[in-house]
Amino acid sequence: MGVEVPVAASPEAVVVRFAGDSGDGMQLTGGQFTLSTALAGNDLATFPDFPAEIRAPQGTLFGVSAFQINFGSTDIDTAGDAPDVLVAMNPAALKVNVAALKPGGLIIADTGEFSQRNLDKAKYDVNPIDDGSLAKWDVLAFDISALTLEAVKPFGLGNKEALRCKNMWTLGLALWMFDRPRGPIHDWLRQKFRKAPELADANIAALDAGHAYGETAEISGPLKQYQVAPVESEPGLYRTITGAESISLGLVAGAQLASLPLFFGGYPITPASAILHHLARLKEFNVVTFQAEDEIAAICAAIGASYAGQLGVTSSSGPGIALKGEAMGLAVMTELPLVIVNSQRGGPSTGLPTKTEQSDLYQAIYGRNGDAPLPVIAARSPADAFDCAIEACRLAVDYMTPVMLLTDGYIANAAEPWKVPDPAGFEPFPARFLTAPNNGEEVLPYKRDEKGARPWIRPGTPGLMHRIGGIEKAQGTGHIEYSPANHQAMTDARKNKIDGIADAIPDQEVCLGNTRGRLAVVGWGSTYGPIHQAVRRARKQGLDVSHIHVRHVWPLPRNLGDLLHGFDNVLVPEMNTGQFKTVLRDQFLIDAEPLTKTSGQPFAIAELEIAIGRYFDGIAGNEGGQVDVNKVQLPSPKAANP
Repeated sequence: MGVEVPVAASPEAVVVRFAGDSGDGMQLTGGQFTLSTALAGNDLATFPDFPAEIRAPQGTLFGVSAFQINFGSTDIDTAGDAPDVLVAMNPAALKVNVAALKPGGLIIADTGEFSQRNLDKAKYDVNPIDDGSLAKWDVLAFDISALTLEAVKPFGLGNKEALRCKNMWTLGLALWMFDRPRGPIHDWLRQKFRKAPELADANIAALDAGHAYGETAEISGPLKQYQVAPVESEPGLYRTITGAESISLGLVAGAQLASLPLFFGGYPITPASAILHHLARLKEFNVVTFQAEDEIAAICAAIGASYAGQLGVTSSSGPGIALKGEAMGLAVMTELPLVIVNSQRGGPSTGLPTKTEQSDLYQAIYGRNGDAPLPVIAARSPADAFDCAIEACRLAVDYMTPVMLLTDGYIANAAEPWKVPDPAGFEPFPARFLTAPNNGEEVLPYKRDEKGARPWIRPGTPGLMHRIGGIEKAQGTGHIEYSPANHQAMTDARKNKIDGIADAIPDQEVCLGNTRGRLAVVGWGSTYGPIHQAVRRARKQGLDVSHIHVRHVWPLPRNLGDLLHGFDNVLVPEMNTGQFKTVLRDQFLIDAEPLTKTSGQPFAIAELEIAIGRYFDGIAGNEGGQVDVNKVQLPSPKAANP
């Protein structure tokens, strides 16, 4: 019988990273651990990080796939900086991820994969488990491969199929470490493998064997069981949601609030493809999905659906959005409602398909030929994407305009708990269609209402035949018109309509801190979590710093300029080379300083803490110039990972 394994003190938050070969099922393992963590009542945030190749060469450094989860009994805004626990399924996974592990953290390594061949692929001269190079961490190294083969032996699987159960063995150990129930995972495995019950039984056996190892292993020291208390939450129905799921549900909700069918035209591209997958499962909500032959066909089909009286939606990522640019101009010229979701990724060109970036802001605000303005909204988290999708639908319908909704690879793939809202709490914005001539017996398809929006006319409505297309329209009638005065007037009308949206969006609020002071850290999109935590820590140290996070990035809120002028310094962290900083400087003539990062990885809280500290340590102050986060020397990871 094994010795009693100690129970560690209850931490506020724990960060765990699962890492292995891209065929080891790390994303699936992380996803199921996330499910069990959500059921345990913890707040959480995740960060899936995987290679771009469909199947990178096994055991190589660029083939490593990782899944990080930060969970705890307090509010969690980020996936955490430094892991407390690293599960490394092979030498490459260890080499790629070990530097991020907190000093004193725990490494769990599968020695069954530390063969000389795999060590060579990971460019290790000697086995790191044996050479003392891991001395500053606790190391728990044992043959997970052999233990998995032993656990599934009764089910008659071949060696290759049996080893595919390793991730479940590892998940079982993780469930034991954090006192998570196995029942929900058992149920999920039986459902997943309902047509192959022997595979379900083998994976369940592997899961249970990993759990039993934690219960009975004669180990002291590194292996502990952690008790992480549930977070205090408002009563209600909660579920774990990814950004792609959240956007999909928000688009459906937006269409319902507009009393319109939803048409989604898409073309597969990472990381936007998941939106097409989710919407395809929601046909019962009057949703039609169309996988087009290319990006241009996808957006043009969506424009056609909007012309026909539906809510047209399309989605893509950076290079695909570039292909859609001409059609976006068509939607601006025809003044039809359209929602364009841009799940940003590293660029330019094909760039970093599976990594995150915020470098499409210029493209979103300015990136079309001619003066073709459209509103731009940025989601700050997976859960926030639901509300942003509804807002995008509202603006598109109310103002008869295309709207771009910005997310990124981190938001699209990450997950967090989401309190399911009461549908009765949303105010409908039903679409209004012109049903009779609007100028005596004459129809004026470009006659504008008080918002500057033209009427929406379903084709085939008796007596309302009109012209539509990409050539400049005459004021009111919509006839083809090339005259200089008319083009000036129509260009001004389209611009004024979009500028006027600033009157229909909320004033900008301060997320944390005061409305005036020494330093404002201004963010947009997925930088919300690390900025919020860094500012929170800085304020606990008595620093006069505030966090402002902008959802409506074009047009900007009316009060934003006055708000920013109330601070001595403005710092703008973003995962690009300083695009939003340029927008703020242009619009408000403020000396905003950029904090830039283009590594394909989200900001770490520590990176932002250092940048904030410079304004109060006299290191940077008002020197100006760009701060490159990739050149910032980070301190040792801190004990807490909120």
